[in-house]
Amino acid sequence: MLLAKINHGWRWIGTAFSFFVFGLGGILLPLLVMPALYLLPGDQLCRERRAQRVIHHSFRFYIGMMRFLGVLTYEVNNIEKLKGAKLILANHPSLIDVIFLISIVPNANCVVKGRLARNPFTRGPIKAAGYIINDEAADVITAARQVFAKGHALIVFPEGTRTSPGQLPQLKRGAANVAVRADADITPVLIECSPTTLTKSNRWYQVPSKRVHFLIDIKDRIDVERYLKDANPSKSARQLTRDLSDFFHKELGLNE
Repeated sequence: MLLAKINHGWRWIGTAFSFFVFGLGGILLPLLVMPALYLLPGDQLCRERRAQRVIHHSFRFYIGMMRFLGVLTYEVNNIEKLKGAKLILANHPSLIDVIFLISIVPNANCVVKGRLARNPFTRGPIKAAGYIINDEAADVITAARQVFAKGHALIVFPEGTRTSPGQLPQLKRGAANVAVRADADITPVLIECSPTTLTKSNRWYQVPSKRVHFLIDIKDRIDVERYLKDANPSKSARQLTRDLSDFFHKELGLNE
């Protein structure tokens, strides 16, 4: 019992320190690192790639730090399936899912909320990396085509927000629209964390009674060619959304 309390106390301290480091990085990256990227030679595409690499390595360090502190453990299965990935779709059980994904995808782009692009602490990295702002659906699809043309991978959470533990993921049509209208094959990623942590109903200080383990499983690519045969892209996107919902529900072991 005493050892369990000591372990929980240490993980609470490690979690608090991890959030402090993340906040500190949110200050230092836009103030020091990102402006320096603009001083290096190269065009806009070169700057975006550099910024994506900086964020990728920063997140790799961050995840490694949390594992070193004993806050969490993790494993990544079938990482080779990310090679050449265009549209990466993942379920969204935890606040730090995007950190894990960007830490294993060096050329990652992602769709971010408009408020983050206006936040002084996140605006610089988002702009430097060329991340997509999801203010307008049509603009997102156009931007996604440009992302794929640059050879970047696009990370999207089709649920649009974190799903509460035990609930079925409710997929929105936006991700399927990108896949159909931008002709992008899908690489599905399943994320599981046990015990659950940093859900929509959790605060950072609500540390689980035991160390959290994340399992990130990259699945076989889904070819969207058959969804492009219908002349009505909206109809194709609806069908693809239904199929993706069935896929994630089955893979996650959740049923209606």
